Amino acid sequence: MLSAVLIFSVTSLAMILAVLLYPRLRLGRLTVDSYVAVTLLGAAAMLALGVCDLGTVGAALVSDSAVNPLKILVLFLSMTVLSVFLDEVGFFRYLAAGVLRRAHGGQRRLFLLLYVTVSVLTVFTSNDIVVLSFTPFICYFAKNAGIDPMPYLAAEFVAANTWSMMLIIGNPTNIYLATAAGIDFLTYLRVMLLPTALAGSVAFLVLYRLYHKKLGIRMAAEPESVPRPDGPLLSVGLVHLLLATLLLAVGAYVGLPMWVVALLAVLSLFLLTLVLSAVRRRPPRELYACLARAPWQLIPFVLSMFVMIVVLSETGVTALLASWLDPLPPVLSYGITSFLASNLVNNIPMSVLFSEILAVGNAGAGAVYATVIGSNVGAFFTPLGALAGLMWSEILKGHGLAFGYRDFLKLGLTAAVPALLSALFGLFLVLG
Repeated sequence: MLSAVLIFSVTSLAMILAVLLYPRLRLGRLTVDSYVAVTLLGAAAMLALGVCDLGTVGAALVSDSAVNPLKILVLFLSMTVLSVFLDEVGFFRYLAAGVLRRAHGGQRRLFLLLYVTVSVLTVFTSNDIVVLSFTPFICYFAKNAGIDPMPYLAAEFVAANTWSMMLIIGNPTNIYLATAAGIDFLTYLRVMLLPTALAGSVAFLVLYRLYHKKLGIRMAAEPESVPRPDGPLLSVGLVHLLLATLLLAVGAYVGLPMWVVALLAVLSLFLLTLVLSAVRRRPPRELYACLARAPWQLIPFVLSMFVMIVVLSETGVTALLASWLDPLPPVLSYGITSFLASNLVNNIPMSVLFSEILAVGNAGAGAVYATVIGSNVGAFFTPLGALAGLMWSEILKGHGLAFGYRDFLKLGLTAAVPALLSALFGLFLVLG
């Protein structure tokens, strides 16, 4: 047990330092995210030192169960590709421009419109894609309009990582935790609707109060003109996203696994896009971009973390952690500890770890939902809370905007803590 805990702790610490100091490693022409390399080394060290039997790990990787990481990765990557396709078609950029035009020079109106738009998009697509798509556009617009971009950037990031709790597909952590616990799409939605609405509303009010004075300054410029998205491709993308969402909702009642639904949706999207491109005699650039932008690095990352968690489970560490958390009120104990743990090891490794703690413990479904809340809201407490936070910070640096660890923590203390408590209170009400 001690060896497993030591390797896992060192790997977690090394991952944090690597992300902060050396986010990317260059191996000739190949660029590798440092956190992936660190987790691979950690998993390899556990296996090489014989902390756990290789056969046990292999059996866990190919098991026909809800916690199988391969199925979860297929589900997440497939839904991400659907969102990336819409982004490549120009849907998000065009929608952002429309929101800016409807503000009519009023910052408070723009703030509300932007928050609502990001919230709705996040529910049905992917929080990471929405953040990465809207952030550059907000930076450019704010510079042209001569206004402070931070109220809008904060609203965008907080909304994307709060309303992502509502559906299973909003965040990879939702997917991992809910599917591992055997929770279907509609059951998840019924429980998480109120907590998400409370957290999202409280977060908006807190942010509006925080930036109220800055939002009183009238804008001096109109938004830039953005070309309309490609109509046929936009229709193909939206139809596939909507159909996939509907099938995910009913799949559990007809015996159709969620990962199969998502995979079929992507295969159909690619096939129809190829046919449409052939008919129009143009290369399928959007598909190439989807393949290039898909977060493939999550495959070795999640698998490496899964290997280490299997080792922790086999050596009794997760059972020990469950024995500490289970006697406490589960909504609070799992909600708060997952929130804090997300900012120590990132929310994806935290979710892999907590899914195993939940599996060996007796805390019940309430603890699963509380952990989902902690994994989402924890993303805007510090930049380490989620990979999206690190990428968001890098984008801001590229636009000459300073938003360091202290600034992020200030935003987290202002918005994340009230949002967390509101969501946990809503979960308590739902569970009775």
